[in-house]
Amino acid sequence: MKWIRMKILQCQTAVSENKQDNLDRMRACFEEAARRGADLITFGEMFTCPYETPRFPLYAEEEGGASFQHFSALAAEYGLLVSAGSIPEKAAAPDGKTAVYNTAYVFDRKGQMIGKHRKMHLFDIAVRGGQTFRESDTLTAGDQVTVFDTEFGKMGLCVCFDLRFPGLAMEMVRRGAVVILVPAAFNQTTGPVHWQLLFRARALDGQCFYVGTSPALNPAASYHAYGHSIVTDPWGSVLSEADEREGLWETEIDLDRVRDIREQLPVLCTGGKLG
Repeated sequence: MKWIRMKILQCQTAVSENKQDNLDRMRACFEEAARRGADLITFGEMFTCPYETPRFPLYAEEEGGASFQHFSALAAEYGLLVSAGSIPEKAAAPDGKTAVYNTAYVFDRKGQMIGKHRKMHLFDIAVRGGQTFRESDTLTAGDQVTVFDTEFGKMGLCVCFDLRFPGLAMEMVRRGAVVILVPAAFNQTTGPVHWQLLFRARALDGQCFYVGTSPALNPAASYHAYGHSIVTDPWGSVLSEADEREGLWETEIDLDRVRDIREQLPVLCTGGKLG
């Protein structure tokens, strides 16, 4: 396999209550990504839906629904690889009942879905003096590790709170991931202390690239996202990090860096030869 460079454009957008407005704003992001010659465009967790547990079932769509078709069409129109953040997905649970998942999709340059991940670790926390949240009030956890093929090699996909579980991170690496995509929405309590730390640590442990994309801070919303979309490399360095505002953040990564670091520091047991 020949390792190459990849240009990423992260779209850190503020989320409104109007799903269609959130979707319509994607086009300007795609236009700018194409103008800059980006290969991959990324969006944040629940970027079409306010991050509120009662809202998730109201905004939920089945796979192949209107939002899914919108992502697919823009990927094909602009010829971009798309990490389409995450949205609430309505589907049958193992017990046959209807469930809602926090689901991330990835599309190739032809608009075909090549990756799908249902958030495995639901965000149920109660930080003393800080954030309290219970995704499990309305969401169901996924149960699959997600690694998929792209023209740039294998990529992994997880959602926000999944990042805190090193076993999941290392399983994606064992399955061959050299880039791991993380739509996420850390908050103003955990974000300042854990966001950069976790992305650096996971990239260092797995000797791979991590791309974490967040919604922007919306002071009018009930949930205040941290923002700070980030890219970290196999050395554990921060290649780029946004602030809390809306914006487009461009980073180019050199995938040869994965091979170089893994050869210099052979700490991984991936079960196979690189490349």
